Amino acid sequence: MTQEFLGNPQFNISSQTVSASCPSNIALIKYWGKYENQIPANPSISYTLNHCRTNTEMTFVAGEEFSVQTFLAGNEEKKFAEKIEKYFKNIEQYLPWILKGKYTIKTENTFPHSSGIASSASGFGAIAKCLMSLDEMFSMKEGFESPSLTTNNQQPKTTNQKASFLARLGSGSACRSLYEGLVVWGETDEVEGSSDLFAVPYDNDQIHPTFKNFNDWVLLIHEGQKSVSSTVGHGLMNTNPYAERRFQEAHENFTKLKTILSTGDMEGFIKLVEHEALTLHAMMMMSEPAFILMQTGTLQVINKIWDFRRITGLPLFFTLDAGANVHLLFPNDIDNDRITDFIKIELIPLTQKGGVVKDLMRF
Repeated sequence: MTQEFLGNPQFNISSQTVSASCPSNIALIKYWGKYENQIPANPSISYTLNHCRTNTEMTFVAGEEFSVQTFLAGNEEKKFAEKIEKYFKNIEQYLPWILKGKYTIKTENTFPHSSGIASSASGFGAIAKCLMSLDEMFSMKEGFESPSLTTNNQQPKTTNQKASFLARLGSGSACRSLYEGLVVWGETDEVEGSSDLFAVPYDNDQIHPTFKNFNDWVLLIHEGQKSVSSTVGHGLMNTNPYAERRFQEAHENFTKLKTILSTGDMEGFIKLVEHEALTLHAMMMMSEPAFILMQTGTLQVINKIWDFRRITGLPLFFTLDAGANVHLLFPNDIDNDRITDFIKIELIPLTQKGGVVKDLMRF
């Protein structure tokens, strides 16, 4: 129940500066389609990246008229400020002090903009962490040992869980970035404690060592703005004739993935992850109106990966975000030289400007 996250309106606030860093994530089972208040239409599971993150500094000036000023890599972003102002107004019931001052937010990403790495996830994750830091400061000032996460007699949630809850209201997938490793968002019988309201970490003891040391290299096939935003894409699932079957399949795939993760079934893992990536884009193509975010280079990379894997038997495979860029996945404990040479010689030339972002799954 959302009542568990209501805030304490009695805090005395003061001017403060806080900072936070939050990584991005990429889903293995995809979230595509949502209901009101950022409730996912199906459960998803992602892995948190290591190097790709957003670093944010938030200065709060208490007692001033509410306003937000934002800077991205030193440049003022007025449209983003308007988005954050709306977001803060939407979450006032959970942080009753939030509109009682003005904000200056300075943020930087460690990865290129529009690179197929979810900056909204890491961005709203970092903002939520900053807000919870302020909430914690104000609660300690009042003599509480921890932030007042509830105003009723229910069991209080952890600070990190409330940060995940708040991040979700800014950007759905952002709730998964509050944890390392594999992270689940959306209620499913396969994961105890899973919820539509916040993300939970997947039990590390249920993951075979095979899946705990992976590379994720992102090929920048297209570095510009997408032709259709993710927000619009999610909305088009409301009229997609295949949506309900897709939501059901996501639940079915969770059951399959749980077994795969525990047994170390690499072949099954590759098949499921690539199927989920292609299903995401199939849903786009079957929307009304239909749209295609993959580009020629995307398809060329996919076909080359399939040929390479058929010839060598090496576990190089892919996943996709809601865009043209390709996440190349391969474990660290195999013939890396052969895989990385293939990527450099055959795949990187298919990118827009030779761009690649190298990262790791963070387990």
